[in-house]
Amino acid sequence: MKRLGHILAILLVMAVPAWAQADFDTKAKFAILMDQETGTVIFQKDADLPMEPASMAKLMTIAVVFNEIRTGRVKLSDEFFVSEHAWRTGGATSGGSTMFAELNSKISVENLIRSVVIQSGNDAAIILAEGIAGSETSFAAMMNEQAEEIGLSGSHFTNPTGLPDPDMRVTARDLADLARYLIREFPQYYHYFSEPGMEWNGIKQPNRNSLIEMGIGVDGLKTGHTQEAGYGSVISTKEGGRRLIAVIHGLTSMSERAEEGRKLITWGARAFERVAAYADGAIVAYADVYGGEPGNVGLIGNGEIALYLPRGSRKCLSAEVSYNAPLIPPVTAGDKIAELRVFCDDRLVQIAPLYAAQSVVEGGITRKAADALRQLALGWL
Repeated sequence: MKRLGHILAILLVMAVPAWAQADFDTKAKFAILMDQETGTVIFQKDADLPMEPASMAKLMTIAVVFNEIRTGRVKLSDEFFVSEHAWRTGGATSGGSTMFAELNSKISVENLIRSVVIQSGNDAAIILAEGIAGSETSFAAMMNEQAEEIGLSGSHFTNPTGLPDPDMRVTARDLADLARYLIREFPQYYHYFSEPGMEWNGIKQPNRNSLIEMGIGVDGLKTGHTQEAGYGSVISTKEGGRRLIAVIHGLTSMSERAEEGRKLITWGARAFERVAAYADGAIVAYADVYGGEPGNVGLIGNGEIALYLPRGSRKCLSAEVSYNAPLIPPVTAGDKIAELRVFCDDRLVQIAPLYAAQSVVEGGITRKAADALRQLALGWL
């Protein structure tokens, strides 16, 4: 990994108090706060330990459904049958969250999606699973296959509802990455998560994510609760000029879940300031290209590179550019080939992808010979 020490020209490196994470804590047993665009972690607490997902597992159910719609195998207007299994396991008599779907009726995929994300309907999740895969077991296999594709290495799903099962587990980090995936890949459906409520079969139910109605910019995504796991939530907001994703779990009540979620997401949105570091098209650094013509390539951001820094911490900053060296030609303008990693007192606070500013072709024999001699003499620095 090529590492180029690079101190931001607009900032000086000086000793300052530790980064803002030290000033924040939460009652949640598991927690993570992540920048949606880059995946940079701003705060974490046991984020890689396995935990029972409860109804937050329904985000994986929704990911499978959205993917089926994208491939054309399912349409929003399709109607799925309400089986006795779905009615008994997830319906009104089950004692859990429910859509109150009527036995032997048919419900559109769109309304089933709305029920899952707004009402947390267990019956709706089972109806979707049976309608797509024939059974909960077959659908769970689809969930795990897609989870692997997304990169959710700490998760395993056994049903579409999140109802307790000793073999089902997730991590806070995986849930945040799953939320990033849903927002990035399916923006046309994200509005479902922020609907204030839903009525079905004559019964009105509010969105179980109470933060949506608080006026703090929260517009998703999913809550969860079981007696053993406690209360949890996957939260997102665009307050503060960027989208943040938070996951909290292991709390003792709905009110505690709401308050801890509010505190974490508000801290993330307000404790940081935006700093314009590099203008659109500005060269951040150069990367060597072995045997290329020219011998290096400029690295730029995708538009302006803006940093979100802990307030009052500008003087703590340093940065580096990382890439796999040496690059081998050809390199095409626009290729993603490096990352700008920004640190505050040695804590990683942001990652920004960097792209080739121009194309680099394979050089002639003289260029290759010169680079070969350089590598023999100095190594590839």
